[in-house]
Amino acid sequence: MPYIPHTPDEVQQMLAAIGVDSIDDLFDEIPQALRCASLTAIPAGQSEMLVQRLLSEKALLDGTPMCFAGGGAYEHHIPAALWEIATRGEFYSAYTPYQAEASQGTLQVIYEFQSMIASLTAMDISNASLYDGASGLAEAVLMAVRANRKAKSKRILMPENVSPVYRQVVETIVKNQGITLELINFDPASGTIDMSTLSAQSEPFAALVIPQPDYFGSIEEVHQLTDWAHEHGGLVIAQVNPIALALFEAPGNWGAEGADIAVGEGQPLGVPLSSGGPYIGFIACKQKLVRQMPGRIVGRTVDLDGKSGFTLTLQAREQHIRRSKATSNICTNQGLMATAVTLYLAFLGADGLQKVAAACVANTQKLIARLETVPGIEFPFGRHVFHEFVVSLDVDVNRVLESLAEQDIVGGINISGQFSLANNACENLLLICVTETKTEDELHFFTRTLNDVLCRLRGSQPDDHQEEEQLRRNNDD
Repeated sequence: MPYIPHTPDEVQQMLAAIGVDSIDDLFDEIPQALRCASLTAIPAGQSEMLVQRLLSEKALLDGTPMCFAGGGAYEHHIPAALWEIATRGEFYSAYTPYQAEASQGTLQVIYEFQSMIASLTAMDISNASLYDGASGLAEAVLMAVRANRKAKSKRILMPENVSPVYRQVVETIVKNQGITLELINFDPASGTIDMSTLSAQSEPFAALVIPQPDYFGSIEEVHQLTDWAHEHGGLVIAQVNPIALALFEAPGNWGAEGADIAVGEGQPLGVPLSSGGPYIGFIACKQKLVRQMPGRIVGRTVDLDGKSGFTLTLQAREQHIRRSKATSNICTNQGLMATAVTLYLAFLGADGLQKVAAACVANTQKLIARLETVPGIEFPFGRHVFHEFVVSLDVDVNRVLESLAEQDIVGGINISGQFSLANNACENLLLICVTETKTEDELHFFTRTLNDVLCRLRGSQPDDHQEEEQLRRNNDD
């Protein structure tokens, strides 16, 4: 907190009321051997002015690099008003609303969050958020196994083009519960799910996970995949990017019957990258699966006087009282992040969100067109993408990223060696992300810098002619 109101005299008065002489006496049950020594590396206290200056100088050391990295965490413009509202005391310090009569504002925000997520995914109902998208996918897997009793299977068809981080988190959470993740190959020509691998499946399965877009940024044939899964007795878990849903078909409309569960990461909706967190997962489902949904759900009702109000409608009580038989380990909701997401969607509205998504696509295609002119860059999975794409380089990706970092550019994510491709094509793969935040000048600077880096690393001279010619054509268009 920015200001601690208690004076030394007030602290002594509180200690006296408790009946101890010092704050250390409150922790006397901790053995001396377990206590840390004096923090000798911490400097003596300074004035507020000097501390603020020191912290500002430290913050500047992080810099403000030009970011072209994605892979599940994305840089988007956040309206200035959003966090001015979200950090008001009513939201910032509010906790899980067990007492409805004292928490109507918090409950309403969560209710609005649920309504917006349900609308965005075209599903019947959403819960009050999850920790993040990765653990959210794990919860969706557990939910699908519980819900699909007809399949009598604990096999989940997990495409290899789902984020490696997500797959790792899911494996960690479900592996000790007898659930098997059956990896489904992707088509090396497009990066999308290989239907021939699915067609070879002969054993029952509980659910098929469908990423949209997938980890490579490619667009999946969601209608065909959804219908195939349902025809073979499996449920469909849609793992989606919420920004992309402004342009793409919502999971609830996939195929003839729609996906059964939709899950994803809400960070793109108003939450800054913040050096790795916090995040907020979301999960939505069809009405018939609501009893299997983890966490809690806020509902709208009326009191005895007919006045509208909000309360906790459904929650998995097992997680509070039956532990080992718990529906899930989700015991709270990301209330502050849910508030940010709700405000972001309210500020932008459907039209604004669609404009953001369209700008992401437009900027991505502009950068792809520029990079096509750079020698040594290939596109192994094509260009049918949302706002991420994979390029194959003719030099070591790590050296490229290090050189770009020297120019204050976060050039993308090295995904080399993480996937199985023919002819060693999995080497020197770079995942690049472009959002609505990038300008023409930034796209041009990134292209020129990357071209210079590639030439220097291979020991040749940059050839500006091709890129300049492409730039001229783009301007003409």
